[in-house]
Amino acid sequence: MPVGLLTLAGIERAAHAQLPPEIWDFIEGGSGAERTLTANREMFGRHALRPRTLVDVSACDPALTLLGAPLRLPLGIAPMAYHRLVDPEGETATARAAGRAGALLVAGMFASRTLEEIAAAATGPLWLQLYWLRERVVLAALVERAEAAGYGALVLTVDAPRIGRRLRDLRNGFAVPSAVRAVNLDQALTAASHRATAGRSGIAEHAREQFDPALSWTDLAWLRERTRLPLVLKGILTAEDARLAVEHGVDAVLVSNHGGRQLDGAMPALAALPEVVDAVPAELPVLFDGGVRSGTDLAIALALGARAVLVGRPALWGLATDGEAGVHRVLDLLREELEHTMALLGRPRLADLDRTVLAPWPCPAG
Repeated sequence: MPVGLLTLAGIERAAHAQLPPEIWDFIEGGSGAERTLTANREMFGRHALRPRTLVDVSACDPALTLLGAPLRLPLGIAPMAYHRLVDPEGETATARAAGRAGALLVAGMFASRTLEEIAAAATGPLWLQLYWLRERVVLAALVERAEAAGYGALVLTVDAPRIGRRLRDLRNGFAVPSAVRAVNLDQALTAASHRATAGRSGIAEHAREQFDPALSWTDLAWLRERTRLPLVLKGILTAEDARLAVEHGVDAVLVSNHGGRQLDGAMPALAALPEVVDAVPAELPVLFDGGVRSGTDLAIALALGARAVLVGRPALWGLATDGEAGVHRVLDLLREELEHTMALLGRPRLADLDRTVLAPWPCPAG
């Protein structure tokens, strides 16, 4: 293995070197001044670890069950659109890698492979992410297809009544190349995403046309009536919304600020995690995404109460560098680093990773 690929940072550099600049900016960029994008990473550095000694760590076990599905590690791949932007196989390669690693895959609504192709490639737990569209009949059809294909849960993104102001895409006049499509939707619904215009984003234009900004808590009942699948809300950052999610009968919540791509200045996901965990019953799973770049980051999020953690951009870095093998390498690195951290912490089980593991990072002298 090349020395540079021993960390996610090395895989990131390799992906950056080979992707076209406008594709890289679409994947990496945040909204506004990218304050939240940067803060997602910086928050992990505010936590120090409190290792315990003389503990038998000969076997560290990161396995768990999540919404009835067994996972070999508390890790999943977050929903992201258009994997074929970085690899010809796209989401099917990602699905195979996640299955090999024993990780969860959340397929995106704007996947560039069909739901059925992704399901056929998957050998592990598979969920489907949805945006709330103006045309509810389209949502209903996707839910029906997901159930028929064996998806295990629905993940409704609730922080995108409109797309954040992503300046990199605006500067690039970014549009999805015509060879890459959101194949699970009618072409007429996604036509705007392919229109390149100077100073405008095809993605933002498409969202403005198709996303329903009137979505409210009462609409969840409509979705519940159309599926038996568990419902996860993605984009929860406050205790208030966490409690409302419980009141409306959701099965899990995902603490996320959309990777810093929506409201710039929104609180870092890691900072929001404890208040959300404290606001919901202990049995309701709280998931987390936002800035995880190592197994130590993963351990910190678990210690703050996340049941499992999703990663987004790193999976696309792996896919860009080496297809299925690259995604598997990303997941395997995170597993290795998590088990290593658990051993050196003296916490060999996931249940041992609680807030006693953490302390504030000391302020620098002077």
